[in-house]
Amino acid sequence: MPSSSPLPTFAADRRLAALGQRIHAHRKALKVSATTAAEAAGMSRMTLHRIERGEPSVTMGAYMNALGALGLDVDVITPTAQPLPERLPGGIRIADYAQLRRIAWQLSPSTELTPEEAWGTYERNWRHVDTSALDANERKLLDDLARTLGRKSMNV
Repeated sequence: MPSSSPLPTFAADRRLAALGQRIHAHRKALKVSATTAAEAAGMSRMTLHRIERGEPSVTMGAYMNALGALGLDVDVITPTAQPLPERLPGGIRIADYAQLRRIAWQLSPSTELTPEEAWGTYERNWRHVDTSALDANERKLLDDLARTLGRKSMNV
């Protein structure tokens, strides 16, 4: 069974949504139907709609085909005037949890994860977690995440 894709960061989600909105707006400005644009890009109309919604599960190649079919290029997509935050405020700070810090070693300890990102990090790397080293605070975090996200507890 193939592994699931990693959850995108809040900022990546926002950038994909903005890209999708720009693609949609440009298609509408050209007065091109979704069916015609999708056919020109070599994809289904549903895939084009998913791109226009900024869904992260659509391949980068499909995004590039949609851009090309509408005469756009990644280089002409201007950055947003306001920088987007990397994380939502009130996130789960990696430095506060020893095992999370251990399995998210590639991130700065001051990085804050959303509940979904934290759960995904634990879930993908559970085999590397030393369950005997989990303190009460981190066990509570795992229980809270499972309950909040409607997931099965990791039995710690």
